[in-house]
Amino acid sequence: MFTRNRNGEPPEVTETVLPAMTFAVHLSRTLRLAAPMIVARAGLLVMAAVDTAMIGHYGTLDLAFYAASNALQIVMILVGVGLLQGTVVLVAQAHGAGAARDCGGYWRVSLLHGAALGLLMAGICFLGEPLLLAVGQTEELAAGGGDVLRMISWGLPPMAMWVATSFFLEGLSRPMPVMVLMLMAVIGNAGLNMIFIYGHLGAPEMGAEGAAIATSIIRWVMFAALTLYVLGLEDRGVLGIGGAIRDFRKTAGKLLRIGIPMGAARGMEAGAFSALTMFAGLLGTVHLAGYQIAFNMVALVFMSAIGVAGASTIRIANAVGRHNAADIRRAGWSALTLIFLIMAGFAGLFFFVGIQLVEIYSDDGAVIAVAVPLMFIAGLVLIFDGWQAVLMGALRGMADVWVPPLWQFLSWWGITVTGAYLLAFEAGLATAGLMWGFLAGAIVSSAGLLIRFILMSRRPVQRF
Repeated sequence: MFTRNRNGEPPEVTETVLPAMTFAVHLSRTLRLAAPMIVARAGLLVMAAVDTAMIGHYGTLDLAFYAASNALQIVMILVGVGLLQGTVVLVAQAHGAGAARDCGGYWRVSLLHGAALGLLMAGICFLGEPLLLAVGQTEELAAGGGDVLRMISWGLPPMAMWVATSFFLEGLSRPMPVMVLMLMAVIGNAGLNMIFIYGHLGAPEMGAEGAAIATSIIRWVMFAALTLYVLGLEDRGVLGIGGAIRDFRKTAGKLLRIGIPMGAARGMEAGAFSALTMFAGLLGTVHLAGYQIAFNMVALVFMSAIGVAGASTIRIANAVGRHNAADIRRAGWSALTLIFLIMAGFAGLFFFVGIQLVEIYSDDGAVIAVAVPLMFIAGLVLIFDGWQAVLMGALRGMADVWVPPLWQFLSWWGITVTGAYLLAFEAGLATAGLMWGFLAGAIVSSAGLLIRFILMSRRPVQRF
């Protein structure tokens, strides 16, 4: 930590002032911080899961339309989330260093970034049909998926600004409001789905498009509620929420220097997974629907990893702000231990009750026959995918933003996409080949990132 001498000369850097916390304390605090973040992150996927289940019971064709549109939407959202992740890093480091007034400026600049990103993503959605045609989808799937994307577009600007605001609160170690509002949003989304998917209360029966309309409405409500909460904070003055932003250009530059490589990483990862969805579409509508169910289950559980990764980022960034190297290492290893225990538990569920989980999404026998065998492989994916996510979060807390994305590019595109294509089409394994390719990429990604974390945690501590 920094200390000043009596002559007011530049500070000397010492490893730490306060003693490092024990591993057990780190594990406990990571869990307490991660729990509401897991719920909040999972809420986004729960809404998608509810949409998938309700659309699946409405009709297999509409489920395929939703799957095709979701592949593009996920890429855009994850890129946007990555671009905004500088918010949580800088807020957490400033909070750990005792520079609370800088936090509000980071949020307000991030909010502007979110608004711009949301408008850009909305514009891309209006090109959904030609984009889906360009990646090889049938005219029927492209037309139906394009209609869904146009409805989704209206909710993307508030979605991006919600993400910016939630990152601000999480950087302050205040994730509970985000969790509470997300739980309320999940319930509200399910209710609106009943109205717009099936045509209740005088609304037309709209299937997959109705689910997209419901989601867009809820996203506007989520953003408005969370923003009002932040503006009403008792310590908003201390946090610098009001007034002029000090050095706007410098603040925006810091956010972008972290956000751009993180956005690229998210985009590469999401792009790889969307490529697998497109491969499933080439195998046929039933294969696409079955693969979407299994992938959706993985994505839903993966929110646990995202939550723990977020907690890891915050705790490591706090330790960086304090210049505490020992706490950096222990925070990282405690997060890795926690996510292993969580993912091993979910993997057991996938192994033993996979068929019951699949039947939640569809009662179509052909779709179930495709999805159930994938659940065993998906259980293995969870463990390694969880590790790589948490390691990315740990490295992000140290502002290590370029090497990890490059490694992920090699892992997801060099191993996952290439391997999945060869196994699915050349080896004739169909959707099972896609999932085995997913597993191979996750193993390679987690191994490389673990080595990187060990090396980075031994270097001198530097605040971004």
